[in-house]
Amino acid sequence: MTIAWADEAVHVRAPGKINLFMRVGAVQADGYHDVATAYQAVSLYEDVRAWPDDEFSVSFGGSVDVSALPTDGSNLAIKAAKLLARTAGVPGGVRLEIEKHVPIAGGMGGGSADAAATLVACDALWGTGLSKEELHALAAKLGADVPFALTGGTAIGTGRGDRLSPALATGSFHWVLAVAEFGLSTPGVYRELDRRREEHPELDPGTESPVVDAEVLQALRAGDARMLAAALHNDLQAAALGLAPGLGGILELGEANGALAGLVSGSGPTVAFLVDDADSAIELQVALSAARLNALHVHGAVHGARLLRS
Repeated sequence: MTIAWADEAVHVRAPGKINLFMRVGAVQADGYHDVATAYQAVSLYEDVRAWPDDEFSVSFGGSVDVSALPTDGSNLAIKAAKLLARTAGVPGGVRLEIEKHVPIAGGMGGGSADAAATLVACDALWGTGLSKEELHALAAKLGADVPFALTGGTAIGTGRGDRLSPALATGSFHWVLAVAEFGLSTPGVYRELDRRREEHPELDPGTESPVVDAEVLQALRAGDARMLAAALHNDLQAAALGLAPGLGGILELGEANGALAGLVSGSGPTVAFLVDDADSAIELQVALSAARLNALHVHGAVHGARLLRS
């Protein structure tokens, strides 16, 4: 393969996500769970800039505290760049600068967005010319949420969340995020879910593969926020609340101040509140901010990782 190197930095933007719905199947022999989830990409983004280099390196900035993020080979963006380089036979490396705005360990897929953006950036930087299907296959090797960060929009994820099918969503949905000052470990939340199910056999999901409720798909097709609010669900929410009980008060506060419904996104601890419209979002954002919470107004669905001209 002939590699065509870009002369300037490549800039790619990828979105965070909310899990509108999440069912979690029983733990498998390998320790993982089958899930059925409805993803929506929202207007909170990660910006990745890439320059050609002899080595692989990454640095971080942005509106969130990035001081604890690893910058060695354990970082998911570095893993993404090295995986693409190996696959395409690229002899050099890349210098990555990532501007982060998605909460870290917040249940919104920020690390997955970094990895997806890095795949797109390095593909453009190195001129490897991989197809969407090839990039998706690489994304699936990096993590369950990485393929969705590539595609964006609204989609149903099954298996580990990486088998995607598009979901028709009309209009725009408005969300207010209550962003915690701490993170939750995704494996830790799943372990807490398994522990609760062992203690309470009535919570056992059985052996059937989980599915997304039809009401979720109907609400998305109709673009009806109130219908969607009634269908929001997350099997991981009780486990996240068990590990971080203060999230319960945040849910109550949001719903007392005009939210149609609230739920923990993914493994948490970010709490996402669905509202009627942009005006309602601003009112709720003000109310949550008055309670000294970090509140953000976002909308969805938005595009997945894409190349920008700047």
